[in-house]
Amino acid sequence: MTDGHDTYDEPDEPDEPFEGRAGDDALDCDRVEEELRGAAAVLDPVPAVLRELAVEAYALHDLDARIAELAFDSLVDAIPVRGATHVPRMLTFRAGELTVDVEVTDEGLLGQLLPPQQARIEVLSGPQGGASLTADALGRFTSDAPPAGPFALRLRAGGEVVVTEWLRA
Repeated sequence: MTDGHDTYDEPDEPDEPFEGRAGDDALDCDRVEEELRGAAAVLDPVPAVLRELAVEAYALHDLDARIAELAFDSLVDAIPVRGATHVPRMLTFRAGELTVDVEVTDEGLLGQLLPPQQARIEVLSGPQGGASLTADALGRFTSDAPPAGPFALRLRAGGEVVVTEWLRA
């Protein structure tokens, strides 16, 4: 005879500890990730041209060069002017005390180094040779050719080498 209340039976405890099952789940996740990477490599491989550009860009990397980080990009940080078309892209890179200001237009590059100093500047653009520029005593430099595709600047001044981050023009 019951008093009308159902009794609650405790579930059976698992035969193996919880930690052991978690390890199996981790192995399953690793296996699934490996299978997904394999499928992506077959169904959506990295284009050979892009892989080649990446390898060559890395090969152009100076091991002793300081990296100038992007501090300002008008495409991201500026408020667009209503109705303005063909607005130049303004970029500012910083590496320690050196600042590199660059204006990218359809006609080319215009830039200045701060503090002002003479420098040799190379516009890196992947496998094709980049333009060689010279900054005058006031740190100003120009190029009549706009960069095509991803580009970076390599500056050599006073025995120091500085390379900017890579950007798409």
